[in-house]
Amino acid sequence: MKNTPQVSIVVACRNEASHIEAFLDSLLAQDLPESAWEAILADGMSDDGTCVILNCYAARNPQLRVVANPRRIVSTGLNAAIRAARGEIILRMDAHTRYAADYCRCCLETLERTGAENVGGPARTESRGLRARAIAAAFHSRFSTGGTRFHDVTYEGWVDTVPYGCWYKSTLDRIGLFDEELVRNQDDELNLRLTRAGGRVWQDPGICSWYSSRSKLLNLFRQYLQYGFWKVAVIRKHRMPASWRHLIPVVFLIVNLILLAGLAVSHVAGAADWYKPLVIATILVIGTYISATLAASIFAAQRNGWALLPYLPAVFVTFHLSYGVGFLAGLIHFSRPSPRHKPTADSAFARMSR
Repeated sequence: MKNTPQVSIVVACRNEASHIEAFLDSLLAQDLPESAWEAILADGMSDDGTCVILNCYAARNPQLRVVANPRRIVSTGLNAAIRAARGEIILRMDAHTRYAADYCRCCLETLERTGAENVGGPARTESRGLRARAIAAAFHSRFSTGGTRFHDVTYEGWVDTVPYGCWYKSTLDRIGLFDEELVRNQDDELNLRLTRAGGRVWQDPGICSWYSSRSKLLNLFRQYLQYGFWKVAVIRKHRMPASWRHLIPVVFLIVNLILLAGLAVSHVAGAADWYKPLVIATILVIGTYISATLAASIFAAQRNGWALLPYLPAVFVTFHLSYGVGFLAGLIHFSRPSPRHKPTADSAFARMSR
């Protein structure tokens, strides 16, 4: 293209053959002049035909470009796309998300109107089937996410982070690109760096997109296992958590492990003076959690449909347990006196969880 585009849309994807065409159609439907934008699509060495589809679309639409992402993780793909970008504004998109036709335009207007260094919309979800709908309902519940603002589709205002993001390229040049040590949580970490450098993040519910949520508990478990694991890397880097709510699942898990270990030891040792109080404490802790889970499930079902109620308790437990186990694994892994972990797409906590 002869004209320099105003906006560069960056996308990292790998093995998305079943979703990529719907995403690209959503991208091409944006209500911006063709000369005003470009999209750089970083393919992570896909082996399912994704790259063929990308190249076919790029051949028909000159504003699309495909670049290679040989390390196959999101952070390296996004950085490769940003480095190839020519626009003064960087707008991130995700291949598992459908975007309103005015998504880009609303991002640009909000960036100018608010004076924020990063803007985005809340994490709306769309799903098919009762299990997927239950996962989506729990995703928007404060009980599973600790009240993170971007899970609230009605909230407008200053936030810690947004799902994707829209920045002036100069902002990213100043604070640095995505951390390529991180397989997950790279968006949160970048926004943490931004806010600690004096920048601000704004969420506008008028910026609309719809994320395709997981439909199976095992895939949800793998996803949040990775989130918990890589959150430790972020905390290790910045020497403190972005929010103390990130510690609640692992603290709950450790308390239960201590109580169960104490029960086992006291039972084997015949320490009756310790055994009975430990039984009571265990019943109180687990009983309180079960009661809270049931209450949250009833509330979520009331808002999203009573047909979801049988699925919701297991979904909430999966959110909490997977994040807690991943966080605990991260504590063990990153506490070792070894060189910084170099993530690969095939490592245990980095495989694609779809």
